[in-house]
Amino acid sequence: MEQLFKQLIKDLGDDPSRPGVEKTPARAARAYRYITSGYHQKIEDIVNNAIFESESDEMIIVKNIELYSMCEHHLLPFIGKCHVAYLPDKKVLGLSKIARIVDIFARRMQIQENLTTQIGATIQKYTEAVGVGVVIEAQHLCMMMRGVEKQNSVMTTSCMLGAFRKKASTRAEFLNLINK
Repeated sequence: MEQLFKQLIKDLGDDPSRPGVEKTPARAARAYRYITSGYHQKIEDIVNNAIFESESDEMIIVKNIELYSMCEHHLLPFIGKCHVAYLPDKKVLGLSKIARIVDIFARRMQIQENLTTQIGATIQKYTEAVGVGVVIEAQHLCMMMRGVEKQNSVMTTSCMLGAFRKKASTRAEFLNLINK
């Protein structure tokens, strides 16, 4: 990967051996490995049996989970926050696991629409919840730095499963609570 970054610097018109840039290929390779580390993690290892029995049947929400991902179309970042809710059915997921599930999928090259769906499907799979809701709000550098150059645009995507899709009141409660 370092050689590819060195070639990229050269193809962009700079000298990859000049001071200030000479170590950039190694730094960039490390950065990209970290940014895309979700490819090398398994959900099973992240969840790690952190499913607990519970009598709770009320909505559980974790909101404002920051996320950083890479647009698969331009290899530029998109940055935002994710809100996750679920209605448990006799089992709950360890709190930190929700943020880790967001991270494992965000640290891959993809589009926001798929990221939202992957998080929702994974929470549903592991909790067997009555319903799951996921909303992501993000700013895309591919739209801010290039192309239409719209600095204040925010893309919002949602995934509503089970009761969140079927019951307007459940969906409305979730959306109301994340907007407070």
